[in-house]
Amino acid sequence: MRLFLQLGALSAAIAVAAGAFGAHALRSRVEPRMLEVFETAARYQMYHALALVAVSWVISRTPIGATSAATASGWLFVAGTLFFSGSLYAMTFTGIRALGAITPIGGVCFIAGWLALALAATRIEG
Repeated sequence: MRLFLQLGALSAAIAVAAGAFGAHALRSRVEPRMLEVFETAARYQMYHALALVAVSWVISRTPIGATSAATASGWLFVAGTLFFSGSLYAMTFTGIRALGAITPIGGVCFIAGWLALALAATRIEG
């Protein structure tokens, strides 16, 4: 539980920093389309940082031994952030558009993470 809360908080901090960096430092350095790509990466990173906080809460409310779906959800959100947001950040900085081929892997991880979290919610006590 603590690990996902820590990862979520760290990821949220990085997302805020990335958003500020994009708004101030990147605006004059990259083309507008790539700035949109960067902003999408930061936005989805923030959404899934908050999702990791939710995963932590679900784990805290789930009986010991029944947390596998919530744990899977957390790791899927982490992987999704790395693949989705990471590939978009890398594409913005390098200009290598082929990195966009990795992005859908992250999207699938996000979808699977939300489905696993929905399953985990069925096991919450109280």
